[in-house]
Amino acid sequence: MQRFCLVLLFCLYSTLSVFGQVKLSSQSKKAIEYYNKSDEYLSVKNYKEGSAILEKAVKEDPNFIDAFQRLGDIYRITKDTANAKKNYQRVILLNPDFQKQDYFFLGDIEISNGNYISARQYLEKFMSYEDKAQKYIPDAKRLLADCKFADTALKTPVAFNPKNLGDKINTSADEYFPTITADGATLIFTRRTVNNEDFYFSNLVDGKWSLTTPLKGNINTPNCNEGACNVYADGQLLLFTICNSPNGLGRCDIYFAKLEGSKWSKPFNLGPPINTTNWESQACLAPNGRTLYFVSERKGGLGKNDIWKAELQDDGSWTAPENLGPNINTPFNDESPFLHADDQTLYFSSEGWPGMGAHDIFISRKDNAGNWGKPQNIGYPINTFREEISLVTDGSGNKGYFSSNTLSGHGGYDLYNFDLPESIKPAKLTFVKGIVFDKNDKLKLDARVEVINLKTGTSIYKSLSNAETGNFFASLPLGNEYVLNVSKKGYLFYSDHFTIPGNDTSRVFTIEAPLSPIAVGEKVVLKNIFFETNSFQLNPSSKIELNKLIDFMKSNPTVNIEISGHTDNIGGIQPNQLLSENRAKTVYGYIIKAFPYPNRLSYKGYGETQPIDNNGTEKGRANNRRTEFKVTKIE
Repeated sequence: MQRFCLVLLFCLYSTLSVFGQVKLSSQSKKAIEYYNKSDEYLSVKNYKEGSAILEKAVKEDPNFIDAFQRLGDIYRITKDTANAKKNYQRVILLNPDFQKQDYFFLGDIEISNGNYISARQYLEKFMSYEDKAQKYIPDAKRLLADCKFADTALKTPVAFNPKNLGDKINTSADEYFPTITADGATLIFTRRTVNNEDFYFSNLVDGKWSLTTPLKGNINTPNCNEGACNVYADGQLLLFTICNSPNGLGRCDIYFAKLEGSKWSKPFNLGPPINTTNWESQACLAPNGRTLYFVSERKGGLGKNDIWKAELQDDGSWTAPENLGPNINTPFNDESPFLHADDQTLYFSSEGWPGMGAHDIFISRKDNAGNWGKPQNIGYPINTFREEISLVTDGSGNKGYFSSNTLSGHGGYDLYNFDLPESIKPAKLTFVKGIVFDKNDKLKLDARVEVINLKTGTSIYKSLSNAETGNFFASLPLGNEYVLNVSKKGYLFYSDHFTIPGNDTSRVFTIEAPLSPIAVGEKVVLKNIFFETNSFQLNPSSKIELNKLIDFMKSNPTVNIEISGHTDNIGGIQPNQLLSENRAKTVYGYIIKAFPYPNRLSYKGYGETQPIDNNGTEKGRANNRRTEFKVTKIE
């Protein structure tokens, strides 16, 4: 509902009363005395006393239109819609054309209570006036579109089975803005107690949520409100909002914290150009770990609050934020973006697209060219005439999570989940779980983990494994081949390759990634270097792995290596020897072009002389056909 400035409104009333520019509709001196007395209260925003004395005025004169009008305005602005409606209707009964915008206000009030038929009648009456107030026209058109949408939506409801998450999570306080890791195992949310917002979490154990506890570490504070959090899919990074922080740039800024073992790090302000002197909030990170979506009221948008995005660059800075444009944003408020782990399904809240009134939840899907499609309202009764502010889903795309204060709960806002209808589910994914550790002493390591689409070269996932557990978790689209690269300073990198079938949603890939400390004699099998059959011509997809090796050499200037080629035992000793030499030479040639330091590189073919698996099976022979590098010297 539109809220208008009380100061200007009541200054106008006072001016008209004092200078007598408007003749009041009452002849009762007592009623007029009460009416004028209300100016004193309203000028200091004492709306309670102001409305009370106006009620006396209309009791003295039941036909005092000006007093009913003023009462309607006060009750509307103070959100007492029932009394606002009653007084506006009284004005219209006494004089249908007294204030034409009253029809707009009544239409707005009726939609806020789900009365779409009467809302439409009031709004159409307002729009019928040729001399109507121009500033209300955009909102009137929007609300009429809501009435039209609601008429259809009420006749075609979608399946909706909300389930309260239970007393281990919900309390008599307000719980809202839930976020969940892609594996559905950890839920983080905001709880408001004694006017302070803090983060709490719960783990799913044997299908049941554990008793919530405050997030461990340095995030929650007694003096600032922390809210609107969004956890990165693997649970290792948390984006959130802090308002009124002493080190903030604006009223509310976006921060992030990293999970260090089992505790969260000190919050870091993302700084400019993400945060400004304006209001920034409600951030989420794409699966690639580099694209940030967030809400801002900065200049250059299409409405008051718009959804923007920015890219993290290699030097750690952010690109200038880019507005998502008219396929997502409207002249009204568009908020609460949540990008599913499929990187192509965006859920967000909007009051600009046709809905049930107020904010509704919408879904938009990204096409192959990276453009967002026209948003789809996710339907009634998920959306209602009340405020639907945010929706997140688990990685499987089967469950949606939201907060509500209108369902039977434990008090205030509670957290719920429900089964997502098929029409609004994201793309199917599968998951890769891994653990990174030191090959020698088995200690768990925090290492950089990256998963790359082998065909496109696009980074699908980039994060750090947990320093305490060594764990990492990635959600990946189906039907692709992927490169896995794990790296850490002081260690040789780990390379792997896997294919996810297009219909395999149940399988969870489990990977162990042992890292070898850099030492003479240590080897790495380059599992993502590919040649044509019986050829030493490199497959173009090999460039991903080769470039990782070049980066390793640049980052370790004292390390010398040997590139080695190996074959299975099929095809003869001499041909295999020659093939292995040529393949090693080809890899050497690619690297030396980008890294012209031949004194640090050598190559050699070993043919079939150094098998690492049984040549009696196809799998064993495939493992033996390989390219390796070995540390030969550390200067």
